Amino acid sequence: MNKYQFVKQLDSSLKKLPAGERLDIVQDFEEHFAIGMEEGKSEEEIANSLGSPRQIAKEIVASYHLEKVETTATTGNIFRAVWAVIGLGFFNLLIVLAPFMTLAAFIIAGWTAGIGFIVSPLLVLIDVVIAPEIFESFNLFFSLLLAGLGLFIAIGMYFATRALIQGFVRYLKFNVKLVKGGMKHD
Repeated sequence: MNKYQFVKQLDSSLKKLPAGERLDIVQDFEEHFAIGMEEGKSEEEIANSLGSPRQIAKEIVASYHLEKVETTATTGNIFRAVWAVIGLGFFNLLIVLAPFMTLAAFIIAGWTAGIGFIVSPLLVLIDVVIAPEIFESFNLFFSLLLAGLGLFIAIGMYFATRALIQGFVRYLKFNVKLVKGGMKHD
């Protein structure tokens, strides 16, 4: 594979990145080729030493999405980072997707329980409007107790969600480092 083929394949594999980022990366690799050729290496030798442009692009895209999650941890950014890391290899499907689904289920269940408890007094009031003859004050007081418990659950889930997202991003970074070439001792 020569320089043109390598750069073209790398550029096409980086289409998920913004144009400016993609241009900087392609220029870095073109510079790498220029330095290698000054050292007397052929384009094929340089391309072989760099590895597969598609794999390089996958690693760069995964790193880009992980950096984006660190700056703004939105749901979309988290999903993009997870899929980018899964795309690094088939084995990552098992290593990344299973913990992600478990954490997502925990977060969804916690928020659902908290919000459900918080709105329980409203449900009792709706029940009173629909069927006032079966109103019992116990139901209202019990729903207020559940609403208080729901507030505690929601506050706990806020902090748990933040901590789990930060921990999962660290796990994704660890996974990317592992895929890129193993853990190197610093």
